[in-house]
Amino acid sequence: MIETLPQSAMEALEWPWQRFAPAAEALLSTPLTADNLESWMQHWSHFSRLLEEIYARLYIATTADTTDVGAEARFNHYLDEIYPAFQTAEQQLIEKLLASGLTPRNFSVPLRNLRTQSELFRESNLPLLTHQKKLDNAYDQLVGAQTIAWDGQELTLPQLTPIFQDPDRSRRERAYRQSAGRWLQDRTALNDLWVKLLDLRQEIAHNAGFESFRDYRWRELLRFDYTPADCQRFHEAIEAVVVPAAGNRYEKRRQKLGLDSLRPWDTTVDPLSRPPLQPYQQIDELINRTQAMFSNVDPQLGQYFQQMETGNLLDLENRKGKAPGGFCISFPLAGSPFIFMNAVGLHEDVQTMLHEGGHAFHTFEIAGLPYYPQHKIPMEFAEVASMAMELLAAPYLTQDQGGFYNPAQAARARIEHLETSLLFWPYMAVVDAFQQWVYTHPEDARDPDECDAHWSTLWDRFMPGIDFTGLEEHKATGWQRKVHIFQEPFYYVEYGLAQLGAVQVWHNALQDQAGAVAAYRRALALGGTASLPELFRTAGAQFAFDVDTLSRAIQLMVATIEELEQV
Repeated sequence: MIETLPQSAMEALEWPWQRFAPAAEALLSTPLTADNLESWMQHWSHFSRLLEEIYARLYIATTADTTDVGAEARFNHYLDEIYPAFQTAEQQLIEKLLASGLTPRNFSVPLRNLRTQSELFRESNLPLLTHQKKLDNAYDQLVGAQTIAWDGQELTLPQLTPIFQDPDRSRRERAYRQSAGRWLQDRTALNDLWVKLLDLRQEIAHNAGFESFRDYRWRELLRFDYTPADCQRFHEAIEAVVVPAAGNRYEKRRQKLGLDSLRPWDTTVDPLSRPPLQPYQQIDELINRTQAMFSNVDPQLGQYFQQMETGNLLDLENRKGKAPGGFCISFPLAGSPFIFMNAVGLHEDVQTMLHEGGHAFHTFEIAGLPYYPQHKIPMEFAEVASMAMELLAAPYLTQDQGGFYNPAQAARARIEHLETSLLFWPYMAVVDAFQQWVYTHPEDARDPDECDAHWSTLWDRFMPGIDFTGLEEHKATGWQRKVHIFQEPFYYVEYGLAQLGAVQVWHNALQDQAGAVAAYRRALALGGTASLPELFRTAGAQFAFDVDTLSRAIQLMVATIEELEQV
């Protein structure tokens, strides 16, 4: 059945659908029985992995250089010609498996997911989903083109990041105001893009028989283990437990800086006016020291990362025309991950490497699962893999462990990380609550001014402590700067839930490092074959939304920060 398909995606990057169709037709025409189920599933998995990897490689080419018209054309060809036919074939293959009544081994959770996917499928949505991906690309192009003139140079906005750690407050303020002004230049274009996306998503949901896009997206994201009401409970727990703790951290920062009020350009500078941490000079140094840290967490993890370096699976440096952000994407046929990021020489780059490294290790750990649907990891746990790795690797930041810093610098880096993690929960609540409002009030959300107003209300509720006087317009448009709102609707609460799981894994490691890492890897190896509560339990954590679990996490984080401050 796969004789017509290559073993490498690179061979088929520009194939027309006609070259893939015979394999799909062979799978569909083969009678499915208990005797040939395993073989049929393996052939289907190869077909799916190949098409998914082609997508990943074409997408990466567009992010590596957003000005590459050839890469954009090849990606659009896939979206226009290959993607709809592939999705139609996948739907037919899912229906064939479901109609057979057969259940492959270790497949009950993937089968549930496939059944849901089948129920959501509408052929009328295929061109809409293709259009949505193109609009996602339009956001990348808008943001990727943003530059400012700075001291005689043209800089991308990510290249301004080091300036926000400059002890010179006037310099930070100037950078902030120029960056804010550049974003506001694209305000109308982003508003127009937003309305198109919102209307498109409502149409997709209605085609699938749902009243709201939230209801549709909840099913599409396979959220079987929690509800919008649970998210609301999580927001309330964050407001009760984390917002006061965050306020205390902001107030201590204000006092250390000796300021009357904390402004947006004061939130990342070192409060003792030390220059920014500079963990490395060259990208090779970033790679080699990160690998040493991974090896200290677990030797096998270090070997995985070594494979990525030698396999040309890292694109790390920021450059003009490169899409913003960082991500890890998998090449499922090759069985390898790829890390993309925008490194500019700061400690944040180290954190991104550790974070995306956790995702990469997930790809390696699930390689033993034979069927591609088993590799569909719930995002809430995928982020445990990454966030827990940041915490598990943190003790190895010192140079005597192969890391980047002396003990005082390492303590400073860990404080910054823990504070950032603590302060993230309120911001996550803003983003998630905003999206809950958007997709339950779509008519209001079609008016970008209403979006600005609601974002501001949520910001004031969850993010007190930062003075935006005179910057109200920039505060109100903060939703435009959150890529997930445009490209991955509702994909954000996962980070908050995962962080709570990651802190629990870290707590376990403080008692038994080897045991905690072994449990972490066992959970990663389950891939998508278990429910969220089971995945968390296997990793040694509880899948939770409540005040008590969150309180214990905050207590550990604050106590560790205070201990590290003594160093």
